[in-house]
This record gives sequence, C-alpha cells and structure tokens, in this order.
Amino acid sequence: MSSIGFRDSSVVIIETSRTVIRAGLGLHELLRAPSIEIPACVGLRVQHPSVEGNYSQRLSAGGSGEAGPSTSNSRAASAAPQLQSLKTTDYLVGPQLDDALAAGQEITVSWPFADGQISDFMQAEVLWYLRRVQNESPVLLSLFSGLPRDTYERTGQIFFERFNVAAFSILDRPMAQLYAVGALSGLVIDIGDTVTDVTPIYEGFPLAGARATARVGMRHCERYLAHLLRNNTSVTGVWQAGLVRVPVDGIAVREAEDEGVTDIAAVLVAGKEKAVIESGMKRRATAKASAAEQARAKEIEALISSRNLLNFGDGSPPDKHASPEGDGMSMTLQDVVGHAVRLTDVEQRQYIWLGLMVTGDVATYVKGIAPALQTHISSFILSNADQHNEVQPKHIRIVKVPEYFAEYREKGDGMAAFLGSSIVAKVTFHDGKNFISKTDYAERGPKSVLEMSASLF
Repeated sequence: MSSIGFRDSSVVIIETSRTVIRAGLGLHELLRAPSIEIPACVGLRVQHPSVEGNYSQRLSAGGSGEAGPSTSNSRAASAAPQLQSLKTTDYLVGPQLDDALAAGQEITVSWPFADGQISDFMQAEVLWYLRRVQNESPVLLSLFSGLPRDTYERTGQIFFERFNVAAFSILDRPMAQLYAVGALSGLVIDIGDTVTDVTPIYEGFPLAGARATARVGMRHCERYLAHLLRNNTSVTGVWQAGLVRVPVDGIAVREAEDEGVTDIAAVLVAGKEKAVIESGMKRRATAKASAAEQARAKEIEALISSRNLLNFGDGSPPDKHASPEGDGMSMTLQDVVGHAVRLTDVEQRQYIWLGLMVTGDVATYVKGIAPALQTHISSFILSNADQHNEVQPKHIRIVKVPEYFAEYREKGDGMAAFLGSSIVAKVTFHDGKNFISKTDYAERGPKSVLEMSASLF
C-alpha cells in the first residue's frame, strides 16, 4: 500500500451513472458541486469509414429532441460493429455532439452505460478522458454496483495506461450516495432516466444478491405528468386559475409587499383611513389565499410524485409497471423495494429500513418523492406494536443530505453520488491505504484495482 499523499487541489472526482457523467477538479473546505456535467453518450458520424452499413439510430436536427438510453435503438447503436481503424478521436462528446446534431449531421449515438454495464470500453474511455499530458492528479471514479471483476481491471488499465494518472480508486455509486447522508446501512433508491436501481447496504457493504432494478424512471414521470395535465381537471383547474406560477430565469415569484403605515397622523389628516383599513383587509385575505395555495401545491406535488412513479394510477400510459431483474414479474416500484429488502437477512432489515434514501434527478425536482415512497412501503412494517421483537423493523426513516453542505442545499438529494465521492476522496488520498499508485500498478498489474480499492474488497 502506498504511503504518499496528494494535495486536495489535484484530486479529480468522476461520477458515472447510466446517463450522466459528472466531474470536478480539486477538493475544498466547503465541498463543491461538479464543474462538468455531460450526457453519458457518444456520437459517431455515419460517413465515418469504420461504420459498416446503416446503424439502427441516425439522429438529425429534426428528429431527436429526446435522444437517450430509453429509445429502443440507442442501445443497439452501442453494439454496432466497429472496425479496427476506429479511434477515440473519431467520437463526439458533450458540446461537440450537440453542435453536430444541431447542424443536421447524421450521427450514430451510443450510451455505453445504459444497461448498468460497460458495453464499450473505447466509448467509456472517450467519456472519461482526462486532458492532461503530465497527469499528477489522483482519480476517484464512482461506478454502479455489480460489475464483473474483469470490468474493474479493464477500467484500471484505462486510467493508468491511457490517462497516466498518479493514483486511482473505485467507489461503488450506491455507497457514495449513502456516505453523503452520513450512513453506513440503508436502502438506496436511485431513480434514473428510464430505470430505478434499488440497492440494500449493510455496514458499508452493498448486498449484491439483493439488488433489484425497476423499469421505471424520470422519463415515465414526465409522460405521466403530461397525462395528468391532459385529463385531470383538478390539476388543470389550478393551473388555469393562476395558482401555479412559472419563475422567469430562475427568479422566484414573490408577491409585492406592503411597506405598512408609519405615520398615522398623516393618514387621518388626509382622510385615507378607510383606504388603509381596506388595504389591511385585502392583505390578510391574500395571506390566507397564499396559505391555501401552498397547501394545494403540496397536494399537487404529492399527487404527481406518488402516482407518477409509484402507481401511475388508473388509465395510465404504457410502461406503468416495473420488475426486478430476472424474475419476469410485473411489480410496482414499492413492490420492487420490498422484494429487494426481503432478499436480505432478517437481522439486517431493521438497519436497512432506518436509512431510506431516494436519489437521482427526480429527487432534485420533486422534493416530496421520498415521503410519498415511505407512505407506500409502510405496509412492509408491522403496524401492531405487540408483534414487534428484537429483529422486526419498527419504522422506516428517511435520510437526506445535510443542509450544512451549502452548494447542495438547493439541489435536493440528486447530487448525492458526487458529494459522497468527494467525501471519500478527501479521506482516501490522504491515508495512503485505499488507492492504487503507479508503483502499485506497475508491480501487481490490473488485479491491484480489486485488491486495493476499499469499495471492492
């Protein structure tokens, strides 16, 4: 194990999810949000000589407003045949890809992480690429759980042999998300674009045999919200009544505040006492309306968050059900959560239920999703106090990112994976025990990634 340490300013954090790559350079006293965020997809021009025939997905400026891993042909594009002449520089990523699509070029778009695996290592290398000739930075990479051993070894090869990093460590993404809330045991529900990953964790170790995936995500929320707005008069009525206001350029809507009356004598002399009384009555009525508006807004949020993602209600659009990997059963999200916990040991369950964490992009936009899910899964806990025993879970507790992380305060729990990775990196690259240095890699080869990353022991 290495005894060297690194400056906080040189540490690189890379968070890899199925659909997004987030990265940042440097650790600070107040941990900062990622400075880079790009879709986890790459593009290849169809005219490229290494592209054989017609790939299954060709995107043009007019046809891909929602290009993403949920489209049926994006994964097929990842598996399209490629010749030996293909190089990493042939791929387009981030702004380059956006510009090419906007210009109307024919582009094949691939999502190498969409299936929870790394389907193409060249594409992964393009997305992780570190643009530094003399690389003195240690890198902490967070990845989804359950990858094969050879995937971790191949990933280590890319960072040491292609990027020439000074040191390297891998962290399971669900563990990073749970570290962000200061817990070691819990249930991480990561709601992605089209799927939701459910990972039980006990004493700092993801329980691989209990992991489950629900085929429902943020995209389904958007579709069902559109369904509600078209068909639910209680929602459209609130919108048409003006109770829902859309902020402009991120500025919250505020009511004009009455500055109050400071000179009573002047009011009496001017004969405006009646106007002042009427103004006060109007202000009190507005306050009551605001309270009613807030209550109604909470009701709408609960309606959208709980029915969108959990049940979809009656008459919902397609893809309304979810299923754990491999069992072929039709189940709602709360059933998938209960299924995952039932796969753990009985003694572990009470600790797992005490750390319910809902993360992913939906947690950033819908703050009430965790309480809504908590309500729906409460049936898995015994309600009769007389039936409780030492191992029976008594209640479900929601855990959230603490508010003292200033840059994450307004982002909900959607950035928990990057925050947790930053916390781990701050410790990892100082203690000299849980990372692989260049010397370690030279002596032991790719297998050192498995032997010396604490998350993979």
